[in-house]
Amino acid sequence: MRLKYFSRPALILALALMASHATPAQERARPRESPESLIARAQVWIPTAIPSMDLRVGPSGPGSFEPGATVACEYFEKELSGASPKFTCRLPDGDELKVKYGGANGEVYGEVVASRLLWALGFGADRMYSVRVICRGCPGRIGGIVRSNGDRIVDPAAVERKIAGEELLGKWSWEELDRIDEAAGGAPQAHRDAFTLMAVLQQHSDSKPQQQRLVCLDDVTGEDGRCAVPLMMINDLGMTFGRANATNQQSGASVNLAEWSRLPIWKDAKGCVGNLSGSWTGTLKDPVIGEAGRQFLAGLLVQLSDRQIADMFDAARITLRPRAPTRGRSGFPAIDEWVEAFKQKRAQIVDRRCVA
Repeated sequence: MRLKYFSRPALILALALMASHATPAQERARPRESPESLIARAQVWIPTAIPSMDLRVGPSGPGSFEPGATVACEYFEKELSGASPKFTCRLPDGDELKVKYGGANGEVYGEVVASRLLWALGFGADRMYSVRVICRGCPGRIGGIVRSNGDRIVDPAAVERKIAGEELLGKWSWEELDRIDEAAGGAPQAHRDAFTLMAVLQQHSDSKPQQQRLVCLDDVTGEDGRCAVPLMMINDLGMTFGRANATNQQSGASVNLAEWSRLPIWKDAKGCVGNLSGSWTGTLKDPVIGEAGRQFLAGLLVQLSDRQIADMFDAARITLRPRAPTRGRSGFPAIDEWVEAFKQKRAQIVDRRCVA
């Protein structure tokens, strides 16, 4: 399927993203720009060479980690938002890591698989890596295996690396996608609908404004000093690959194969209303998707090979999560089960026609 809607701002942003994997965010003085103006000019997608993306290794460059790497760091107390188990620790060079941990914590798996998929297809995402952490000075509440020297082995765990670039807006709601203005250089409707349909595919349950942010990737400035291409992205992907629910209950919303595999992409047998019930605090619910956006996302998804899809789930060690986390006898799934469920959902997107 041939891709359309390849805009010049998207090309600029693609080059910036490649640089962002090798360059830390830099402080710079920018002219003040209103949130309305930033959103009007925003992009939501960039071109990537999907068939060549390594979904097992993920984004490379400084700060990246090999799949299953052992990371030694020293705990330090820092208040973190959100209810899922997490802590902060420092690497020997002083670099800080945010660590989500715990075998029963669905976000440990969901953050990795969801971010890999968005990254590969060209939607903005932070870099997430599934690792084994050796934590010096971790308090007892962290759990894990205590070594003779007092260090704790925390496994499984996922560490986060923010996408390089300056944060321009710390939050946005999904309704604000409608404020993007293609005439001002912003993303076309097809990209916005494809991005929204991705949220449906992944069952992005916790869609409150704080879970999304707008960034400017490194070294992308216009002649007037403004960010040349602002990027709207999902900030927290922990509540994905399950079934969205009103209270963001993790057991159902975060990596639940039993729920995710049987949930249709579309609300009804005909038409293109995405099947996403959302949460009480969320800003995205049962979105209407246009035909151009459906086609655009379908064109991206069909470029993924079976091996890439399997690697995406394997990188997240998703087989450590029970099929149905609330049912102790549900057992642990094989990678092939997740791959088959993904391909069935992809087919629902490819085969649907959105009639005006």
